[in-house]
Amino acid sequence: MKQAAKLDRTLAALAEPNRRRVVEVLRDRPHTAGDLAVQVGISPAALSRHLKTLKAAGLVEETHPDYDARVRVYQLSPAPMADLKDWLAKTEALWARQLAAFKAHVEGRR
Repeated sequence: MKQAAKLDRTLAALAEPNRRRVVEVLRDRPHTAGDLAVQVGISPAALSRHLKTLKAAGLVEETHPDYDARVRVYQLSPAPMADLKDWLAKTEALWARQLAAFKAHVEGRR
């Protein structure tokens, strides 16, 4: 998948407030689906839909502990966030250059 398409999927997944809240909760440590539903304050069915979107975007990974294959544990996957941070840094640099050029242009007119 192309880098732009990956970024689009990441941004689309993070556009929804409940999904951002899931990411915030998972920043600290992995959680089971039940814990996530309680912490985010949504029903298990709604959480399942949000986790599906986050997994499709590659933001969240699912594992099963050895003691019970029915239990699902979710954790963040760092790659999509690293790609997003890289894109934001490049975008910020572009704006900084454009604003510096605009400032130089305006100051040159005085």
